[in-house]
Amino acid sequence: MCEISIIVPVYNVEKYLHKCVDSILEQTFTDFELILVDDGSPDGSGAICDEYAKKDARVKVIHKENGGLSDARNAGIDIAQGKYLGFIDSDDYIEKDMYELLYNNIINENADLSICGVYHVYDNKEIIENKKQYMVLDRDETMVLIFHGNLISDHAWNKLYTKKIFNETRYPVGKYHEDSFTIVSILDKCKKVVVDTSQEYYYYHRTGSITSQKFSKKHLEYIEAWEENEKRVTGRSKEIDEAAHQRVCFAYFLVLDKILNSNVEKEINETEEIVMYLKKNFFFIMKNRIFTKSRKVALILLMINLRLYKFLSVIKNSKIDRKFD
Repeated sequence: MCEISIIVPVYNVEKYLHKCVDSILEQTFTDFELILVDDGSPDGSGAICDEYAKKDARVKVIHKENGGLSDARNAGIDIAQGKYLGFIDSDDYIEKDMYELLYNNIINENADLSICGVYHVYDNKEIIENKKQYMVLDRDETMVLIFHGNLISDHAWNKLYTKKIFNETRYPVGKYHEDSFTIVSILDKCKKVVVDTSQEYYYYHRTGSITSQKFSKKHLEYIEAWEENEKRVTGRSKEIDEAAHQRVCFAYFLVLDKILNSNVEKEINETEEIVMYLKKNFFFIMKNRIFTKSRKVALILLMINLRLYKFLSVIKNSKIDRKFD
């Protein structure tokens, strides 16, 4: 037994894997097991995993046929021995004290979920420092902030979970935005959540990663996920209803931007449906405080002409968008 099980799905990342694993093994908090799940990597990633297992007894390796990110995470969850679970993406890395911070907060607050802040790392761009905040929230308060998305996100990897959250919950195999599909189930098992926005996780937006790929039909699942979430929480409170609908509208914006930036709007049958949905929600979006001024200006242009909206979308996406890559 150990306190924390850290699960890292590994696929075709030999260029980044050493930095990721080293940042985990160098943690100031040491009572953990590291589960590296080689998801059928065609490169040398699997061999690198085995090398780490020989060097450090805390490292366990699973070699499996390729099943995708969700399937790899689930395989790690199935064998995890820790009281708490954490997830890291294999092309990212973390501060040396990330798990010490997450663990101390979850213990001190007797919480079910502990969340820290994130650095968004882009090639040739400066890392942005955010203002630090510390909050202890109940389930509904956390849900509203997750739906808003401008302070904490639904991503799996900057969090520490009590293992009981995953007694029944698993990531949906085959879905593109697995974190979005899972977040409501996770929060529904939480009575108390502690948020410390100190930036401890480095999320690397690499060229060719899932988040930087051209539009594909799988991106439509982002809309599906948040519409499904809205249905699950509707009626819980006025604040949650509004936040959930805001996130659905944002999902439509994000997918439309992907379509337009890939120049495939004439080829995608859903483009007109997405545009009509946003137009239908014009007054809701314009009154909503979460949407940025640039988003609202873009919507006004969309009401006039899709080409005007595309011009603005390609030139400048609003600052909040980067947090949902």
